[in-house]
Amino acid sequence: MIKTKRVYEPPSPEDGCRVLVDRLWPRGLGKNRAAVDVWLKEVAPSGSLRKWFGHKPERWEEFKRRFFMELSRQPDGVRKLLELEEKHGTVSLLYSAKDTVHNNATALKEYIEQMKKG
Repeated sequence: MIKTKRVYEPPSPEDGCRVLVDRLWPRGLGKNRAAVDVWLKEVAPSGSLRKWFGHKPERWEEFKRRFFMELSRQPDGVRKLLELEEKHGTVSLLYSAKDTVHNNATALKEYIEQMKKG
């Protein structure tokens, strides 16, 4: 099972394997408090895409389209996530954005779910 969770929320046993999917380390968060098991920068949006998006909800659909194109060129990172899910059962994609709906982890989860459906 793939879940999403804001990295600033306290870790819980239900998180399973905690995977940070941001390109930059979250501001003001120490490594112990973050409790990140794996940091997969390669499945984060490129810096230019992240800056273009700017967490503007009106750009969400176009952001996802562009991000999915980037992910299609990064099969190793996505494969690592699927392997972690197989190994741990549950993987929580951790993100630092304040918006819990329009963020790269939510888009990445959608991408993975579409891949699984074939």
